Amino acid sequence: MKYAALLAAAAVVVLAGCAGSDTDEINAWMAQQRATTKPKVTPIAEPKNFTPEAYDQEAQVEPFSSQKLAQALKRDSQQQGQASAALLAPELTRRKEPLEAFPLDAMSMVGSLIKKGEPVALVKVDNLLYQVKPGNYLGQNYGKITKVGESEVVLRELVQDAAGEWVERVATLQLQEKGK
Repeated sequence: MKYAALLAAAAVVVLAGCAGSDTDEINAWMAQQRATTKPKVTPIAEPKNFTPEAYDQEAQVEPFSSQKLAQALKRDSQQQGQASAALLAPELTRRKEPLEAFPLDAMSMVGSLIKKGEPVALVKVDNLLYQVKPGNYLGQNYGKITKVGESEVVLRELVQDAAGEWVERVATLQLQEKGK
């Protein structure tokens, strides 16, 4: 215990002796650096003179006006309307096939085969079997069969989008297993 107290007292004396001389030298050096160092400030350039320009486009339609937006939307809707009408027109003039009376989700593909070198799918609707091939129509959305595979029938449907335009979409009728 005496040894620990003696060691602590010796450490305090050693530390007290070091404190005085170093801080005086550092303070003197800092004062000298402050006196000799001058900051460099670059002057700011004079502002340019502003000369207002007259607005001579008053007769033109403003680029951000609602009138210009309405013109653009009208032009786009006319173009889409023409494309939409061209897409739907052939479908309205042809004779409907029997399987167009049923929604696509009421049908199930139960098999496929090749008849005279052409793929044919077997589709079941209301416990009746129908043979369909590419070019036939299915479902209530003008669905024309584009491909018959071993496990699915791929068709192109015409549906209306949120804006009321007729657009094409791809739908599939998958092969149903026996358990389903």
